[in-house]
Amino acid sequence: MNRIVEITDFLAPELDVYARLTEAQLLNREFPEKGLFIAESPKVIERALDAGYEPVSCLMEKRHIEGEGKEILERIKDVPVFCAEFDVLTQLTGFKLTRGMLCAMKRKPLMSVRELCENKKRIAVLDRVMNPTNVGAIIRSAAALGMDAVILTPGCSDPLYRRAARVSMGTVFQIDWTFLTDESLDEIKSLGFKTVAMALKDNSLSVDDPRLGREEKLAVIMGTEGDGLSEETIYDCDYTVKIPMYHGVDSLNVAAASAVAFYQLGNKHNNDSSYTDSN
Repeated sequence: MNRIVEITDFLAPELDVYARLTEAQLLNREFPEKGLFIAESPKVIERALDAGYEPVSCLMEKRHIEGEGKEILERIKDVPVFCAEFDVLTQLTGFKLTRGMLCAMKRKPLMSVRELCENKKRIAVLDRVMNPTNVGAIIRSAAALGMDAVILTPGCSDPLYRRAARVSMGTVFQIDWTFLTDESLDEIKSLGFKTVAMALKDNSLSVDDPRLGREEKLAVIMGTEGDGLSEETIYDCDYTVKIPMYHGVDSLNVAAASAVAFYQLGNKHNNDSSYTDSN
């Protein structure tokens, strides 16, 4: 049976994780084994539970105890559940954005890049993508459009930040991901991946070039918002690839560009005998 606790004191330390700790404090880089994250909305919480993440506590509107949150509460019966009416909860920073339910959960240790890439054919690499909304959207596209895993450079927003996980609709728990220890692509290349820099250059291949589909292992690299990939990163890659643009449009948002690239370069074309050079 759940331990339901009605909120009467907003300064209670049990609520710090929801109301007063920053994402960086929850991450706890100094003691990563104590790191937490906040899963927001019933769908995201459900997918985190399915992926084996351990809940610490929940915060929710009273009406959801017998509503949207009922099935989740049945899965976490030993976890304290803090609740109140909606107009009371809106006094807590950010709660009005949550679709009725938050869950604090323990982080898992990250896989190494080598572990993550084992038996993978198509991976996405995010290079200094700092906006959590973009990170969440890109991971959702990667999961849906044929990528096997996602690797992030140290400058990226964390996929378990509340907004990133919410925008991904919980797919951050359905596709493998990890962080590189530095900005170098050397480790990825050493594992047999041909690297694809997504960049608008005059000498770029089109994203539908048949040579890309014939590569056994591809790492598709998406750059930071605004500036894109650095010249050094582009130079280090095996291919430079662009999405053709029309009507004078110079580029797409990185999240939109990722969806196009992943659809074209993902596993749907790998091992597809119909994907041949027409020249």
